Amino acid sequence: METGTQEHVFFVDDEPKVRRVVRKMLERAGIHVSCFGTADECLSHLTSERCDLLITDVKMPGRDGIELLIAVKELQPWLPVIVVTGFGNVPMAVRALKAGAADFLEKPLDREVLLKTIRTIARRSTAQGTLLDHSLTKVEMKVLFHILEGKNNREVADLLHRSPRTVEVHRRHVMRKLNADNVVELVRRAAELRLFDLVEAPTDNSH
Repeated sequence: METGTQEHVFFVDDEPKVRRVVRKMLERAGIHVSCFGTADECLSHLTSERCDLLITDVKMPGRDGIELLIAVKELQPWLPVIVVTGFGNVPMAVRALKAGAADFLEKPLDREVLLKTIRTIARRSTAQGTLLDHSLTKVEMKVLFHILEGKNNREVADLLHRSPRTVEVHRRHVMRKLNADNVVELVRRAAELRLFDLVEAPTDNSH
């Protein structure tokens, strides 16, 4: 998200002065930003506009930042969210991260810290974009789910009513698409891409 790229950042804070400062900070770094004063306003735009990264304050009237985070993860679980607060504490940070926040920052926002965090998340998103360009099929998602459960090929084959050889082919496709050479790397990649949130237990045996 550096120097004139087309990534779009949403920033949510109920204080107009903070919104103006952050907008200027990000635009000077070549980042396109849309600012909102409430969580609901942000959500209404999120359904119709592209957003590559969401930054939200915690303390806001109405729906707070954590509630916004939870709502966003239901709508777009792959969207990275940075939670910002002037009232930070360890329990709140843990709550935000458990709810799916990509990072947690305290006010007053330091320009270099904020931009460094955005760049780090942008690199992760690039890896995720690679996956989305070569998305897993429904069957591959089911195979991935069972691999993450610790099942071997024969166990997966029994559950999906397929041959072990077929499962092995799907497994190789999953490993290649996630750029993993072994199961440990596969688990790490799944965690980085938040696929633990996206992969659902198979409910049928459809292809």
